[in-house]
Amino acid sequence: MRRLLFMVCCVLLAGLSPRAAHSQGSGQAGTVVYEGARLIPGDGSAAIEDGAFVVQAGRISAIGPRNKVKAPAGAVHVELTGKTVMPTLINVHVHIGYQGYTSWGAENYTAQNVLDHLEREAFYGVGATQSVGSSPTDASIEFERDQKAGKFPPASRFFFMPGMAPPNGGPDAILIKGTSALHAVYEISSPEQARAAVRSMAAKNLKSVKIWVDDRRGTYPKMPPEVYDAVIDEAHQHHMMVNAHATTLADQKAVVRAGIDVLVHIVANEKVDEEYLALLRDKKPYWTPVMGLGDRSEVCDNDPFVTQVLPVQTVKAVREKECQQDPATAAAREAMIENNFSKMIAAGARLVLGTDAGISPRYSFGWADHHEIARYVQLGLSPSEAITAATARPAQLLGIDDMGALAVGKSADFIVLDANPLDDIHNTRKIASVYLDGKRLDREALLAAWQKTAM
Repeated sequence: MRRLLFMVCCVLLAGLSPRAAHSQGSGQAGTVVYEGARLIPGDGSAAIEDGAFVVQAGRISAIGPRNKVKAPAGAVHVELTGKTVMPTLINVHVHIGYQGYTSWGAENYTAQNVLDHLEREAFYGVGATQSVGSSPTDASIEFERDQKAGKFPPASRFFFMPGMAPPNGGPDAILIKGTSALHAVYEISSPEQARAAVRSMAAKNLKSVKIWVDDRRGTYPKMPPEVYDAVIDEAHQHHMMVNAHATTLADQKAVVRAGIDVLVHIVANEKVDEEYLALLRDKKPYWTPVMGLGDRSEVCDNDPFVTQVLPVQTVKAVREKECQQDPATAAAREAMIENNFSKMIAAGARLVLGTDAGISPRYSFGWADHHEIARYVQLGLSPSEAITAATARPAQLLGIDDMGALAVGKSADFIVLDANPLDDIHNTRKIASVYLDGKRLDREALLAAWQKTAM
């Protein structure tokens, strides 16, 4: 085990991909005024028509209607009339590092591949991405530190949390193959082990932990209540948040009652009841339903927005194996999701964007975020509410004070769109450019590199 962890850490320090030199963000030096666009703040407040904002040293220093924002002397002006600008998205739930598109597994877990996944997220306008429960702890801490130090090219900001499960339990049949090989999940069988594991995480200054409370229809050992109670209690003593994977109504009731902070998944096989809704009204957990992995893949429609970043053979494999769904089963699932989503939102579950990307190329980094947001609107939210769930609220959850909104003092992480997503949420896909820390991401170079290696 020691040797394997050493190899992972060494690989994470290995050289980056050839495209790294070409993916450096390009942008204006000094002070820049972006003017004329419709500005969507991201916090639920009204859009600013014919707006302007000033970026200095990668931060927004002024924002408002164009005729009220004074441009500093010597500023460069960027005209964006006809465009819409919104904050970059924030994805609180993915599984980074294992997906290779033509392969999948622990052998893919390198710094280069982690960076590739973060670049894919950034390409689609995602400014921060959190890997949940499946990333090896020490290697991830090292990647976070190196990214903050500027050792990597521009990409989505990386966050992670470790995971905890009973021995031979936890991640699904695909993910567990990678996490087991890298010993990425903390295995716990007793309250004492749970508390010790949480204390070890707190000592490394980790802020969150994930628990799997799911027996995979009786095929996995299940984390008992006394163990997850100990995890939650110890984590809260150390000011850590607990994310809980729970897919059945009984398990969701149990973990919400126990005091988890973030609920993962939507119950898709039975209707939520009044007892559960009362719990949600009382506890108001953050919630990421991660519905898209169970939906029909957009790869099946051969949409260039989705397929442009994927190898041709991957697209072919998905279309051959993943596109057929039983109509009756799909309709029953959809009816249950429609019922449960609206009732959970009305009860006060605080929706945050998460995709579960990284398990299968049928639902991949970056474009999956846009699918998930569109689902929120399809299920009853307004476009403005869906955008808030993908920007300001996940920033609040992750404690990222400088992201999630277009506002004075925030990092200049924003998407320039060719159309207004408040009119049609699918317009979040009409990306003209992405800016991270005030610099334009070279999306063209990234796409060219992916398409070259995909041939």
